[in-house]
Amino acid sequence: MSTQQEPVPSDVESLSYEAARDELVRVVAELEQGSATLERSLTLWERGESLAARCEEWLVGARARLDAARAASAGAGDQDGGAR
Repeated sequence: MSTQQEPVPSDVESLSYEAARDELVRVVAELEQGSATLERSLTLWERGESLAARCEEWLVGARARLDAARAASAGAGDQDGGAR
């Protein structure tokens, strides 16, 4: 087994945050049941890792957008010369 991070499957890359999160919840629930075979559990684990990575991508992107919006808002406030 490779220690390098596997690429995210293309079907996961196309998921919205909500779709990836919802599927991740289902994967975790199935794993927690403990009734899956070892092979199925490994497949679920790998899928869950891919889904979690996709959710993280969305969250990092959202944080960057919020930070940029805050910076732009602060910059605009500085440019009005305090004329309020």
